[in-house]
Amino acid sequence: MSERRPAEWMCCLDERILEHLQREGWATPRHIERTFSMNASEGRTQERLKMLADAGLVAPFFESSRMYELTGEGKRYLEGELDAKHQPFPYIG
Repeated sequence: MSERRPAEWMCCLDERILEHLQREGWATPRHIERTFSMNASEGRTQERLKMLADAGLVAPFFESSRMYELTGEGKRYLEGELDAKHQPFPYIG
């Protein structure tokens, strides 16, 4: 496995979210928030999921869904095969 190459906008929580989705297959912000021992609220987790979705690393199961899954790009990132700085820049608003 190669070393992961995160984008400048990414934070530690993003890594944990991606790893969780890789293990579980899918999750909601509430489930992720309750699973982590980090101090990340459900709202903060939802915010990070939206950013990861904008960058193409995760995707909702269907439009307006609160259930997310890892994309092919997300899997490649976790395996160290994708440099996240080359992904679309997420909307930060």
